[in-house]
Amino acid sequence: MPSSRLTATSRSAALAAMGDDAGLDILVIGGGVTGAGIALDAATRGLRVGIVEAQDWSAGTSSRSSRLVHGGLRYLYNLDFKLVAESLHERGLLLSTLAPHLVRAQPFLWPLKQPVVERTYSAVGVGMYDAIALAANRRKTVPFQHHLTREGVLATFPDARADKLVGAIRFYDARVDDSRLVITLVRTAVRYGALAASRTQVMDLPRDGSGRVTGAVVRDLEAGEDITIRAREVINATGVWTEAVQDLAEAEGGLRVLTSKGIHIAVPRDRIQGSTGMFLRTEKSVLFIIPWPDHWVIGTTDTPWTEDLAHPVATARDVDYLLDHANAVLTSNLTREDVITTWAGLRPLLQPGTKDASRTAKVSREHTVARVAEGLSAIAGGKLTTYRVMAEDAVDFALGARARSLPSVTSATPLVGAEGFAATQRLAGRIGARYGWDDERMEHLLSRYGSAVDELLALVDEDPALAEPLASAPMYLRAEVAYAVTHEGALHLEDILNHRIRLAQTRHDRGVGALDEMAGIAAPLLGWDEAQVSREKDAYRAAAEAEDAAALQDTDSAATAERLRGGDLVPLAPVAS
Repeated sequence: MPSSRLTATSRSAALAAMGDDAGLDILVIGGGVTGAGIALDAATRGLRVGIVEAQDWSAGTSSRSSRLVHGGLRYLYNLDFKLVAESLHERGLLLSTLAPHLVRAQPFLWPLKQPVVERTYSAVGVGMYDAIALAANRRKTVPFQHHLTREGVLATFPDARADKLVGAIRFYDARVDDSRLVITLVRTAVRYGALAASRTQVMDLPRDGSGRVTGAVVRDLEAGEDITIRAREVINATGVWTEAVQDLAEAEGGLRVLTSKGIHIAVPRDRIQGSTGMFLRTEKSVLFIIPWPDHWVIGTTDTPWTEDLAHPVATARDVDYLLDHANAVLTSNLTREDVITTWAGLRPLLQPGTKDASRTAKVSREHTVARVAEGLSAIAGGKLTTYRVMAEDAVDFALGARARSLPSVTSATPLVGAEGFAATQRLAGRIGARYGWDDERMEHLLSRYGSAVDELLALVDEDPALAEPLASAPMYLRAEVAYAVTHEGALHLEDILNHRIRLAQTRHDRGVGALDEMAGIAAPLLGWDEAQVSREKDAYRAAAEAEDAAALQDTDSAATAERLRGGDLVPLAPVAS
């Protein structure tokens, strides 16, 4: 079986293999959670698969979410039982089989303002949520709801405003580091034979004389070279870039996608006293207050976005909106000074119908797969939780009648780090004693790498200095920087800081203070000279400063202008319209 390692070398080899005469059965465009899931689904059916991503893995929407794996409790208000059941089934699979190391059960409080009516209908709703989850998974994967009095709420969440509630219902969903999930999906797909290349932009979708799409012309943004990839089927899974990519085929069909922005803020863990998350309905959407080991995540918003797709940014108004809603239920009195950092992501809002009604399409409650042209399909909509269902639908659709003889097996395919995870947990104390790591350190490592922690340990055995914490971010080991390069496909410092060791979203300086230390570890592994190290650090500083400057602006256009001034280390190539 091929290795699951993603490296600069494996990337170059994958590009060379994708460009050979054999061609691919399926080429997947887009390295977010949907595209990564499709690559895994197709590879585990025995198909020859390639996946390309114009930026780093998960760099778009899939690294900018609320980091939740949830059934969609609010969908019960619309009596959408089928959608909730599907989501809860997928949540159960991730918690129990597919990624128990990455996906963890997370309790939330649903505050109640009325003692009888609201508690009754809310209890019925959450009770149905629990019942559907039990039926969908045929076993209990998270604890059932529990009712709390006002005193019980304050014991659990001391910073809750007592004057704004009469009690609460505690229920469970789950949380996940979204980028780590995507990178793990790509690695698992590679383990089963997929060819994977990040920083590889699709420039054209050529067609033969009959109008059938025959593959793609892609640009290796690292080397500046174009490669022609032949594929029997191409699947466009690019989210908010769906229309831009499908337009490269100059076809009449395809999906219509609008774009909505959602932003999040992080605040220090000690600024909110509470041991659970909190779930609130707002006038526009929902608000989550989610605990992580060293910070809280608060989000999200839902506003139209018409600016640059590659660089969505939060504005001062966005931040104030979240602070106002959080302070309405908390005594913490959060201010802008408490905000560690912000991030913004774009949701692809799937519009009804397709551009060419004569083309075939498979429509689900939240996502649609459509035939853009012969040889090219597109999928959009959905959410992180149901990525596996979307992937199965996309591959089934691309294969057509062949899908019956090649059914999906991803519901029983654990991701890298999941196999043997329970046994590795039992060994945690022994491993920690060997390397001088306490229980907290081992919990951190197992929640990121699962049973694949043995690969990280091998790096430490080769270089014991890697066992030491980062001086600039002691929560992480030096080995984790090396592992990001040697196993997780990081090609640049920004890849490490944004999507692997996520200081960009958890430090006031977005990780700028760690640049020297991280560069010292990564540079020898990537063969950088001093000039390249300087370029890497300068580019990251400029982007971080631009993000911070953007968050001080009141409008999307002004914020975008500030962010674009920061530039990009590896800019996307202009594509002829």
